[in-house]
Amino acid sequence: MKRIWLGLVIAVITVTAGALPPGSVAPDFKGVDSNGVEHSLSEYRGKFVVLEWANKGCPYEQKHYLSGNMESLQKQWTGKGVVWLSIISSAPGQQGYVSPAEENDYLKTMKASPTAALLDPKGAIGHLYDAKTTPHMFVIDPTGKIVYQGAIDDKPTPDQADLKTADNYLSDALNAAMAGKPVAVAVTKPYGCSVKYAN
Repeated sequence: MKRIWLGLVIAVITVTAGALPPGSVAPDFKGVDSNGVEHSLSEYRGKFVVLEWANKGCPYEQKHYLSGNMESLQKQWTGKGVVWLSIISSAPGQQGYVSPAEENDYLKTMKASPTAALLDPKGAIGHLYDAKTTPHMFVIDPTGKIVYQGAIDDKPTPDQADLKTADNYLSDALNAAMAGKPVAVAVTKPYGCSVKYAN
């Protein structure tokens, strides 16, 4: 009986952890950005899409924004036709929650250039993708399939100095997928602050 129960527990953990494995179809969603414009994932079919879960108060997020790393990545990849959607799933009253005006001020101050910053205060998009941390990155190919999900790089610290020697998983995935090659590392454990969903 114990062996059967253990097997069930392992099966549940495996299914939960692999709810959105690479190769699966990315769930469609609709979300309103900081300028009041509605976006859906399906409208970007035919393009590569990056989803970045964000929280400006998170030290791990600050590592990438205060250093200019995230802004540089946004500029680099949107310049190559990639759609970059930053998603803020912090609930009202939780750390990281922002109004549209606050988010626009932050983007301007940071000189950030995502395609759009989607405000997801109810956590609908976050839960759909089981987003765990800020940042948590997803890469979706033009057919609508996930080709990468997980950490932005292999240095799970808030230290900006670590960026100099980091292997950027996001760029690795985009470079390979856009060249028609398999993504060597298609899933990693995301690191950062937990997404501040409603209690």
